[in-house]
Amino acid sequence: MASNKHFSKSQSNLSNNSDATDPSRPFVPNTVTFARRTNSGRYVNYSRDDLDSEIGSVDFTNYTVHMPPTPDNQTMDPSISQKVEEQYVSNSMFTGGFNSTTKAHLMDKVIETETNHPQMAGAKGSSCAIPGCDAKVMTDGRGQDLLPCECDFKICRDCFVDAVKTGGGICPGCKEPYKNTDLSDQADQQRLQGPDGGGSKMERRLSLMKSNNKSALVRSQTGDFDQNQWLFETSGTYGYGNAFWTKDGNFGSGKDGDGEGMETQDLMSKAWRPLTRKLSIPAAVLSPYRLLILIRVVVLALFLSWRIKHQNQDAVWLWGMSVVCELWFAFSWLLDQLPKLCPVNRSTDLQVLKEKFETPTPSNPTGKSDLPGLDVFVSTADPEKEPPLVTSNTILSILAAEYPVEKLACYVSDDGGALLTFEAMAEAASFANIWVPFCRKHAIEPRNPDSYFSLKRDPYKNKVKSDFVKDRRRVKREYDEFKVRINSLPDSIRRRSDAYHAREEIKAMKMQRQNRDDELLEPVKIKKATWMADGTHWPGTWLTSASDHSKGDHAGIIQVMLKPPSDEPLHGESEGFIDLTDVDIRLPLLVYVSREKRPGYDHNKKAGAMNALVRASAIMSNGAFILNLDCDHYIYNSEAMREGMCFMMDRGGDRLCYVQFPQRFEGIDPSDRYANHNTVFFDVNMRALDGLMGPVYVGTGCLFRRIALYGFDPPRSRERSSGFCCCCFPRGKKKNHIPEENRALRMGEYDDEEMSLSLVPKKFGNSTFLIDSIPVAEFQGRPLADHPSVKNGRPPGALTIPRELLDASTVAEAIAVISCWYEDKTEWGSRIGWIYGSVTEDVVTGYRMHNRGWKSVYCVTKRDAFRGTAPINLTDRLHQVLRWATGSVEIFFSRNNALLASPKMKILQRIAYLNVGIYPFTSIFLIVYCFLPALSLFSGQFIVQTLNVTFLVYLLIISITLCLLALLEIKWSGISLEEWWRNEQFWLIGGTSAHLAAVLQGLLKVIAGVEISFTLTTKSGGDDVDDEFADLYMVKWTSLMIPPITIMMVNLIAIAVGFSRTIYAVVPQWSKLIGGVFFSFWVLAHLYPFAKGLMGRRGRTPTIVYVWSGLVAITISLLWVAINPPAGNTEIGGSFSFP
Repeated sequence: MASNKHFSKSQSNLSNNSDATDPSRPFVPNTVTFARRTNSGRYVNYSRDDLDSEIGSVDFTNYTVHMPPTPDNQTMDPSISQKVEEQYVSNSMFTGGFNSTTKAHLMDKVIETETNHPQMAGAKGSSCAIPGCDAKVMTDGRGQDLLPCECDFKICRDCFVDAVKTGGGICPGCKEPYKNTDLSDQADQQRLQGPDGGGSKMERRLSLMKSNNKSALVRSQTGDFDQNQWLFETSGTYGYGNAFWTKDGNFGSGKDGDGEGMETQDLMSKAWRPLTRKLSIPAAVLSPYRLLILIRVVVLALFLSWRIKHQNQDAVWLWGMSVVCELWFAFSWLLDQLPKLCPVNRSTDLQVLKEKFETPTPSNPTGKSDLPGLDVFVSTADPEKEPPLVTSNTILSILAAEYPVEKLACYVSDDGGALLTFEAMAEAASFANIWVPFCRKHAIEPRNPDSYFSLKRDPYKNKVKSDFVKDRRRVKREYDEFKVRINSLPDSIRRRSDAYHAREEIKAMKMQRQNRDDELLEPVKIKKATWMADGTHWPGTWLTSASDHSKGDHAGIIQVMLKPPSDEPLHGESEGFIDLTDVDIRLPLLVYVSREKRPGYDHNKKAGAMNALVRASAIMSNGAFILNLDCDHYIYNSEAMREGMCFMMDRGGDRLCYVQFPQRFEGIDPSDRYANHNTVFFDVNMRALDGLMGPVYVGTGCLFRRIALYGFDPPRSRERSSGFCCCCFPRGKKKNHIPEENRALRMGEYDDEEMSLSLVPKKFGNSTFLIDSIPVAEFQGRPLADHPSVKNGRPPGALTIPRELLDASTVAEAIAVISCWYEDKTEWGSRIGWIYGSVTEDVVTGYRMHNRGWKSVYCVTKRDAFRGTAPINLTDRLHQVLRWATGSVEIFFSRNNALLASPKMKILQRIAYLNVGIYPFTSIFLIVYCFLPALSLFSGQFIVQTLNVTFLVYLLIISITLCLLALLEIKWSGISLEEWWRNEQFWLIGGTSAHLAAVLQGLLKVIAGVEISFTLTTKSGGDDVDDEFADLYMVKWTSLMIPPITIMMVNLIAIAVGFSRTIYAVVPQWSKLIGGVFFSFWVLAHLYPFAKGLMGRRGRTPTIVYVWSGLVAITISLLWVAINPPAGNTEIGGSFSFP
């Protein structure tokens, strides 16, 4: 596109010179292998093998394979071949990887149960009538048979291709020539034809075109439309779905063209309405809040100054430790508080979004959705810790979301390569045939079936259709059967594999007997494979690990579970399971992806899996936006995607890298003992960051702009100095001849020059499919140019054309980009995509985007956007916090430290990121401070010489300002006082346990290079099915519990010792006792939830435990007094003498 000329032109050279060879290098022929065996025994050649080993070197090779016409390779009518190809692709499993051939395995069935939806892989249909062929007949969008001949002779895809290519185009049934145009109706032909009547991919993309010579399109050597050559030989601007000329101000056809042109003034005929609004916090709340922060800062400074000047000469060591800790606490509080100076709230207007993008206009007469494509990523790794039923419910909520079906795609990353996850996904796709239309018909919320059928409120409220009760009862029964099938999958797969294994052993024994008549037979040893439902080996991880079939060693797998839907709505029928008249029954694209894993490669855990999905989705659907969800986070608000899109499509939205939604959780105990809801972070800190450059990325529930993930700078970004010396040390600006608003694809050091041809594959890899998709995704993500103030926009109606049809070469390319070697010597993980090198890759990825000048937005919806699960068990919760804190320590000791941030990051945003890396170190000072009250009671001294008025006044003011700040935060954030207190309690619990361990682990990694490994958090419940909070009471020992237990025991004993010492002292020091006891109770009050967690289920702790605990504490106290009695007094109680 013109706005991306310096980048796209390089891509043009890359495409046009793909067949050129460097004369300085010896010619190395590229090995391309094509292989696929059909059920009838024929071999169909179509796919590409891995690149030559030379590709792995510093130089990258790009090539195009030209297949010359032969008797076995004749061209077909595009309207037929494309429909046939997509039908074939959706029923095939693609596998491949490093040093292996990319293969497609035609799946007769994906699961053992019957599948009826026409979009689903393995959907049942009529069988081919050719003798000896058991393949299925091609079908249309409704699942009806596509019969190419008027005699209705049933023929499958392969047999039809053979009849056209080698049989002279004669129908095997009536022996008459085929009429190819009978396969498609007029609408399909119009959809498949390009600008000149052709059917190539780029011709379908460039649907609106104006040229000096419309009949003469630029052609490449293959005969397809060459978009790059055309783009730079004309004055057009290229994008997905359109090409328009901005010089004359027209969109679509010109004034002298065939169609009706749309003037820029036509867009301004109506009053422009924004999609979002910023709601400021009332000044009556915010002004006192800021004033209190200032007052507390001043008081803290005066207090610390007074503490430093007034030493406790009787206990200098106690005074010194306390002052050092208090200085750090003040610094830590300042880092946490300063970014909260500018909190904001935001709101969206979904009605305006509908009017702008889905209402008939002169530029969009049909009213088709003009929203950009959206790809949803769901990640899972272990079906034992992440139950397949949970993942299936998440997928169902995505498929039923309120977003244009043809613009939505769902990709599921199975990093474990488990057949259990694969078949659970297939079952979910099958059940979606019932669930999704039911949700659309009756406006169901939430659209997770498990959550919906578990609602405790009245399910019939606001339901007006008379058949709702009947439909709900039927769908509920189907869902119960669906759950039983999912739960039985492990046993079903095991029994099936055992049966096939026994069959293979019998075959091997028969072969052995045939080859050795009278010889002594040895036991036959056959690898125990895992078998799919169609009777073939599973290419992923086997139940019994074997070479090429283990968790860290298996091929890449892609299976299109639900093929792309048709462009037009497909309404159901009144006959059937439920009445679906006037209900759109189409389902979004659903793809199963398991990236290749091989020994010796660092696969980078979740970040690597996400980057594999980014590349695969760019080739298959290329949505301009990406929503990533954990497998246990489902869509609770079906309009959530639209609300996020309001921010992206609003004026200035092209500078947003992501929209972060708050995390909300289900299954948390009513008291929220361990602050699992984390409302202080999500409703206070994140709202405050939204007033700066935006919230941090928290790993799930985040809507990304694809271009931002690719490492590009935001549009209209300018170099500027930061800090306090910009006037003294101005930075020189280079001259730039490209208009700032048109430079949409810039990458850091390449701002003012074209990206070199040799650097493109070194950044993104050698896939030209992937590289060519980048400007397309950038154009799709632009806001609507419906107002003069909207810069870098796109014309209305530009994205209303159909999505490209999938073909085998596209999926084969997707297999190549998820291979284990693809990222070698590229910038994936270092600058592009999710960033590697930290266990908290989410925070680092968001930091890198903000560091390049991007902004983010926090979207809090009235109805929760997403809901998930959180560990309510104490041990699981501590391990979760340990992982987060360890990632923060890694960030602090890496190049991602906010102290090294670029000038593009605002100072308060930098402080917020600095606090992310520093907060675990507070644990060192916190543990010391928690022991200080006990040390004070044991020694009979205190942190100050005496409890004078000055100390008490300072302490009172600091405490009151803290409480008032908490009340005002509660006021503008909407959280409750109990939630704030629970957060304070767990801050101390986590700070004295997990945070300290994180600091030690981080130091070991930095100093000694010891790698840190973590296990997935278990998302299943406890063993007690009658109690949903059974996990809460499970006591699982971990070493993280040692410091808090020690602190509690020492403080309890110290209180008893202090009382005993004071009571029997000659001159009781009550002031020092009260000071020590007060701070000890402060520590114990914060650790109270931790103590309850150690007790297990309420009512199950024997009374004797409490009795013996009291006796032990009293005994230890008496021993201390006896060992170190008060001076001049050895008697206890007067008449009783301790021996």
